[in-house]
Amino acid sequence: MKVTEHFDRESEPLISYEIIPPKRGGSADQILGVVEELMPYEPPFIDVTSHSAEVEYKQKDDGTWTRCVKRKRPGTIGLCAAIEARFDIDTVPHILCKGFTREETEDALIELNYLGVENVLAIRGDDNGYEKSISGNRSRNEYAVDLVRQIQDMNEGTYLEDLMDAEPTDFCVGVGGYPETHFGAPNLAWDIMRLKEQVDAGADYIVTQMFFDNEYFFNFVDKCREVGIEVPIVPGLKILKRKRHLRLLPKYFHTEIPEELAAEVDAADPDDVERIGVNWAIRQARELMEAGVPGIHFYIMSSADTVKKVVEPMHEEVA
Repeated sequence: MKVTEHFDRESEPLISYEIIPPKRGGSADQILGVVEELMPYEPPFIDVTSHSAEVEYKQKDDGTWTRCVKRKRPGTIGLCAAIEARFDIDTVPHILCKGFTREETEDALIELNYLGVENVLAIRGDDNGYEKSISGNRSRNEYAVDLVRQIQDMNEGTYLEDLMDAEPTDFCVGVGGYPETHFGAPNLAWDIMRLKEQVDAGADYIVTQMFFDNEYFFNFVDKCREVGIEVPIVPGLKILKRKRHLRLLPKYFHTEIPEELAAEVDAADPDDVERIGVNWAIRQARELMEAGVPGIHFYIMSSADTVKKVVEPMHEEVA
């Protein structure tokens, strides 16, 4: 089932989760165990992140350095197939511009179509210091809007080659939104117009980057509606559970930690930080649900332990 169909059929906000594939050489059993822990809470779908190649520099015995390019977390498509087969729930694999050619993207979408995966999240991806060289007969999607257009072309039966009687795909396409403005954008208004281009190109729904102050989300939604973006906008939440998150989350995700939350975490015993973060996330989620959001998307990476403390009381309330 498509993500938008999940939203249309439910009267209450849905709660979904985003996980990360294991590192190269790791086992899928641990992350599949995370999904199994979430099943009592009836997730409508699970997002699985994708990761392009990264650059590492390793020092050799003679003191010189060698440049290594490696993709640390492959397996997004395989993990989606395993989750759908084992748990009979929908998945949303992430499809990236960065690190992949349009030809590789088409191949991945064909595989997903064969597997019966109906949803994808189209994003530009992080800059990991590696830009794949492109030969004369290859091309790349520079921005998320280009990726959305490629997916929609395939939904209309148009592939990179001029194929006879090509079967169209039927993907539901999600894209990312930034309530606190994308770090590469000059301002929020400019950023929202780039988001509108993605919606106009065929994006079906928006999932936001994490935020800790709901006012940023409400303001973001209002401004999206003002420019004619009418698709569902799903808030993305992260549970702060360690003191170091006060520095790391703003650094890597360009999000502001509210003064009240930061002060409470700063003054707390390290063992008490998770409780503070859980309580904050519950307050955030309840306010968002009361405001009528279509769903809440939790960024949980590779553990369900903390998010269960947030969703369990809400699940009991609905039940």
